[in-house]
Amino acid sequence: MKKRVSIKDIAEKVGVSTALVSYVLNGKEREARVGEEIAGKVRKVAAEMNYQPNLIARGLKFGRTNTIGLIVADISNPFFATLARSIELEAQKNGYTVLFGSSDEQLDKSQNLINTFLNRQVDGLIITPVAGSQSQIEELKKKGVKFVLMDRGFKDVETNVVVTDNHEAMYSAVKLLTEKGYRKIGMIAYDTPLTHMQDRIQGYKDALRNAGTRFKSEWLKKVPYLDYKEHVADAIAQMLKKGDELDALVFATNSISVQALKVIHARGIKVPDDLRIISFDESDTFEFFYATITYIKQNLNEISEKAVQLLIKNINATAPKTAKVIVPSSIVLGQSSK
Repeated sequence: MKKRVSIKDIAEKVGVSTALVSYVLNGKEREARVGEEIAGKVRKVAAEMNYQPNLIARGLKFGRTNTIGLIVADISNPFFATLARSIELEAQKNGYTVLFGSSDEQLDKSQNLINTFLNRQVDGLIITPVAGSQSQIEELKKKGVKFVLMDRGFKDVETNVVVTDNHEAMYSAVKLLTEKGYRKIGMIAYDTPLTHMQDRIQGYKDALRNAGTRFKSEWLKKVPYLDYKEHVADAIAQMLKKGDELDALVFATNSISVQALKVIHARGIKVPDDLRIISFDESDTFEFFYATITYIKQNLNEISEKAVQLLIKNINATAPKTAKVIVPSSIVLGQSSK
């Protein structure tokens, strides 16, 4: 394995002290009154030797690495990929580099990523927490780690969190259907205690109640994150039995929506003639469906920007305070909800 080039190596080649090289590479040559000519030579030699700073060592010395650890559920999901890209851009504007990782909604992977990022001396974390990870989050608080939860959180833990107004978003979607006269409206959601899903479910129920419709338990199906595809198919089969057809279905995520649309199409159910559809979040797959899909559009850029800004504010604060930032969403109308 090739030896890492050190500040000492550069100093020996240029013929100056390691302290001088350190000043130059950290952008402090003016403070140390290093001449432009020698500073330029140091930077040139560093580039020629392919010098890469040791961020962990730098973090131990200066207390900062200017890196952020980002843990999302699944980076291959377009929703999280878009969030991650926006976070990366906002972090770059503020002089930070982002390290990425996917928890796949699994506790052990979440903990491993947290440990890995902390071992790399990141200045803070932005986390999409998984179900059951409340103890992990409480441990971070206990250790004084700077972090922001994004997209979801825990009702019993006070933390920095940036989320969509999930209750209002789903309430508005169901209200859109009830105002058109539809009353038998079903919902498929993930089976999780996390706040984002619970708020969406409650928004659905509240919209039905306020429209004068009594909620029926068989109208709501909760599916596990793992193997959700086959469970979505089973849920639709149960919900669309002959003689008890629903007027509409709302889906709590885009991944559920995509799978549900496949099943609905395979069963010969026409959208919107036989069944009205609304999705929480969009998907590129919607473009291939014969009817345009009505969906709840989250403001991903604002969520990302607020998460990064809140984290950096806490990193720089001597006495950081927790804050809950709620970002509004909108509904993009398509043919599926007519």
